[in-house]
Amino acid sequence: MQRFLREAMQFVGLDDGDVAVVRRTAPVVLEHEAELTTALYDHFLSMPDSARFFLGEDGMPDLPRLERRKHSLGRWLRETAEAAITQEVAYHVLAVGLSHSHRAHGPGGTVPARFMVGAMSLTQTALARLFAARFPPEEALAASIAWNKLLLVHLNALLLGYLPKEHR
Repeated sequence: MQRFLREAMQFVGLDDGDVAVVRRTAPVVLEHEAELTTALYDHFLSMPDSARFFLGEDGMPDLPRLERRKHSLGRWLRETAEAAITQEVAYHVLAVGLSHSHRAHGPGGTVPARFMVGAMSLTQTALARLFAARFPPEEALAASIAWNKLLLVHLNALLLGYLPKEHR
C-alpha cells in the first residue's frame, strides 16, 4: 500500500518541496479545521442525495453521527497535514475508502464514489480559498498546488475499494 501511494506521488509530481509546503502551511489549515469540516458536512446536508447518509429515522440530521463524522474528518485532515506517507497512514486512508465503499453505516447505504471525489474537490476548493485569504499570491498558489497533489494521492487510495482490480 505504501508503494502504491509512493507511485501515486510520483505520478502527480508530489515531491519533497511540495511536502515542505504542506507542512509549512499545515498550521493555517489546522487552525480552521472545525470550519472546514463543518462546511463540508453542511454542504452534504444541503444536497438531498448526500444528506440521506446523515439523517435519522425522523428525517432530521443525526447530530451525534455528524459530530463523529466531523471528528473523523478532522483526524484525517490532521494526519494529511503531516504529509507523511507511512504504512499506517496508507492503510488508514485505504480503510476509510473501504468503509465508505463496502459497509453501509446507518441510512443511505454505501457511499457512491462520486461523493468521495466531490468531497475531495470541495476540500481542495476550501483550502485554495483559505490560502488566498491568508498568504501572498505566490505562496497561496504553491500551497494550493502542493495540497492538491497530496489530496489526489489520498483520493487514489480512497477509491481503491470502488474500482475493480484491473483498473487500479
